[in-house]
Amino acid sequence: MDTNNQQSINLNKYISSSGICSRREAEKFISEGRVTINGKPTQLGNRVAKKDVVKLDGTVVRPKDTVLYIALNKPVGIVSTTDEREPDNIIKHINYPERLFPIGRLDKPSEGLIFLTNDGDIVNKILRAGNNHEKEYFVSVNKSISDDFIQKMGNGIPILGVVTQKCLVEKVSDKIFKIVLTQGLNRQIRRMCEYLEYEVTKLKRTRIMNVELGYLQSGDWRELTEEEMKEINTMIATSSKTEEASTTAPKPKQVKSKRKQAPTKNDFNKKSASFRKSSPKSKRNNSSFSSKKKRW
Repeated sequence: MDTNNQQSINLNKYISSSGICSRREAEKFISEGRVTINGKPTQLGNRVAKKDVVKLDGTVVRPKDTVLYIALNKPVGIVSTTDEREPDNIIKHINYPERLFPIGRLDKPSEGLIFLTNDGDIVNKILRAGNNHEKEYFVSVNKSISDDFIQKMGNGIPILGVVTQKCLVEKVSDKIFKIVLTQGLNRQIRRMCEYLEYEVTKLKRTRIMNVELGYLQSGDWRELTEEEMKEINTMIATSSKTEEASTTAPKPKQVKSKRKQAPTKNDFNKKSASFRKSSPKSKRNNSSFSSKKKRW
């Protein structure tokens, strides 16, 4: 029995994921001594690793294929790639037992919220700029921010042969601003700042669509809640998965994000499998940028 939280799941969740019973019923079966892992008796709180064999009344229990949606607070230095040749790739960092891939990218020197999933169908629906799904960033620069800088950033900057789409830009403090994008051009914010002769010293993504970074510490990850996924699925219901969504297709009427606050720490108890810590060493203080919600 593998007790490593990052590479195993609760026994009751494993049994219920097979579809034969609920988690509560699974706990009852475990308490009655009807469940084994690798031929050994089990108890509540046991965890199941990928290669473990679970049996209920002597019959092998196999979970159905589950779709995973994970929110990670990517630390600086981690690369948003599945390429195993990259020693600091994001998959190695999460160390999840099933195959995942990131939805979009976040530059190596940047940090903050990024999604990972095993659901290929959802990726382009979220990523296409024509679908107008928001991403919010807090950005530190190397010198004082002027009103002219804010205005020009918001109205569009010529980079990579195009002018960036108009976007919301707000000054937070002397050298920090907030920007909300629906585009995802390569190193877009950094290039926009460079055009105006500013250098980005810190960049942190704090929101994707309706999902807030919230209390999630650097290097930690959690599964998206059912409520978050329900709202995301509503928002992408009319989204196109093709490139034409970003160019020729008329823009569908978008469902407004309710901007609910991310789950609080109290929403995850010690028995919950919804929240994971990738590495104790990756803990860092996130006080530099606040991810508190602002209405606009």
